[in-house]
Amino acid sequence: MKTAIMNRKDMYQRRFQRSKSRDVEKPFHIPIHDKNPKCNFYLLKLTLLILLSANLLAFIYSPTVCNHNHGSHAVPLWIWGGSDPRYESNLDVNWEEIAKVIEAMSDGNEVQEIGLLNFNVTEINRWKHLTPESDHIVLHLDYVEKNVTWDSLYPEWIDEEQEGEVPICPYFPKLEVPKKRLDLIAVKLPCNDDENWARDVARLHLQLAAAGLAGASKGYHPVHLLFVTKCFPIPNLFTCKELVSREGNAWLYNPNLNVLREKLQLPVGSCELALPFKPTEHGYSGNVHREAYTTILHSADVYVCGAIALAQSIRNAGSKRDLVILVDETINGYHRSGLEAAGWKVREIQRIRNPKAEKDSYNEWNYSKFRLWQLTDYDKVIFIDADMLVLRNIDFLFSMPEISATGNDATLFNSGVMVVEPSDCTFQLLMDHVDQIESYNGGDQGYLNEIFTWWHRIPNHMNFLKHIWDKDDEEEKTTKTRLFGAEPPVLYVLHYLGLKPWLCFRDYDCNWNVDMLHEFGSDVAHWRWWKVHDSMSELLQQFCLLKTTQKAQLEWDRMQAEKGNYTDGHWGIKIRDRRLKRCIDNFCSWKNMLKHWGEENMTNNGFGHQRRLP
Repeated sequence: MKTAIMNRKDMYQRRFQRSKSRDVEKPFHIPIHDKNPKCNFYLLKLTLLILLSANLLAFIYSPTVCNHNHGSHAVPLWIWGGSDPRYESNLDVNWEEIAKVIEAMSDGNEVQEIGLLNFNVTEINRWKHLTPESDHIVLHLDYVEKNVTWDSLYPEWIDEEQEGEVPICPYFPKLEVPKKRLDLIAVKLPCNDDENWARDVARLHLQLAAAGLAGASKGYHPVHLLFVTKCFPIPNLFTCKELVSREGNAWLYNPNLNVLREKLQLPVGSCELALPFKPTEHGYSGNVHREAYTTILHSADVYVCGAIALAQSIRNAGSKRDLVILVDETINGYHRSGLEAAGWKVREIQRIRNPKAEKDSYNEWNYSKFRLWQLTDYDKVIFIDADMLVLRNIDFLFSMPEISATGNDATLFNSGVMVVEPSDCTFQLLMDHVDQIESYNGGDQGYLNEIFTWWHRIPNHMNFLKHIWDKDDEEEKTTKTRLFGAEPPVLYVLHYLGLKPWLCFRDYDCNWNVDMLHEFGSDVAHWRWWKVHDSMSELLQQFCLLKTTQKAQLEWDRMQAEKGNYTDGHWGIKIRDRRLKRCIDNFCSWKNMLKHWGEENMTNNGFGHQRRLP
């Protein structure tokens, strides 16, 4: 199989060549076929009069006007087609707010050159009165084609292996760099009132174009960016750590231009793979002391074994980065001692409740994941869910920006593996909107997708799901099974969906014994997890012993599979798992417990079912 990570230089050369080869749409012309020169003369005069009238009206009412003396084109856009409503903003600019943030920027010095983008004529004149000593350059940006949608920028699937055609993102026009060096780039951003304002193509385009113009500045000359909008700018393009001042709808940033330039090398969306900035042939060094792997346990200790195995797999893969695990008060001292013995640095957190979740529901406390952004003693962390194994070293992901992740459903990313840049103010941003923003799936993943709509696709081998769809043909099933067990590994991270390996007997994948969980069944992937388990010390293995109730649940599922005569036949395999004879509870007879399985008073007697895990 071709590797999922192609040469970055070749990839961007192809994209550049494609953008250069695009046909430039020519202005329309009016052919005149009449051979009578006098008629031609009057017809030409009439045509010019109509054009001049139309242009005058467009100039008066257009919200975006190009100053052709300073703009990037000799011919104003409004002559040929008028404004694009996607780029329009109906926000009334508060000039007192603008004045305050500019005062914070200038620090007593006059701002000499100001670039203005997406302001109308009246607003441009107000800018000139507000900063009369400055030179105002009206920037012109060609609109992105109207067939470019958020779905085309963030497709659910792309050909990562590039076995067909190399995926290419749509073309986004850029701003031409003015001859004069800018001190400030001011942009008015649209912000629709609907819930999907953060997935607005025009809004994204304006921000990327402004960032590109700032990044084009040479030397160490600082360039400030001012966004006028009632909705927050892209938080992982313009970070809150770089926010100099905010007054109402005016947001002033002083970005690190070197970091900004790196981010602008990324594709405009997840329509192409975002590859590591630095080569990986000889490994990635980075700032070892400022980078860490992290996971989180809250509300239940059932994932303790998984977290211990995850730590073991990271070390087996050769990484020496810190391992940091966030736990709440429900994880007791005994389990914390096991996590520490596995190499995790244990940090206790207070849980964060999802205000839209029902009491005692599975997602009641999953907003606790936001605590990742409070790990500010690290510049970057790679979050990995505790039901995963790292099969190959992924330290190179530390060179990627926030948020880098694999795709999930539709335009969304999967938060099981993601690159995060801790910041107290980003944490506060997440907390500020929990009452307004509703997660599409009720969990942290849905919420984070509403905040970080501009994310970067890494290959799905970095978060490969243990999942075989019913619609997969035999070739696809064979391919997935081969990937699960390949030696040396092909996959980087394997994500164990369904019932977890440590909650099954080691003899086979217990997902086979539950009809609705067959799609998660794979003995090859199951054995792969147990191989990591067996590489752990006996001290660590004791944290993976089975509770009595889980033994009863497993036997109950096996009995149901036998009654159903499931064709896979796993229910007939004799169990030799030594944990069956090890007891860690006060009540050890799982067979006696099984006699009452399903009775209504079971839970009251303490013999409740083990809750199924996703």
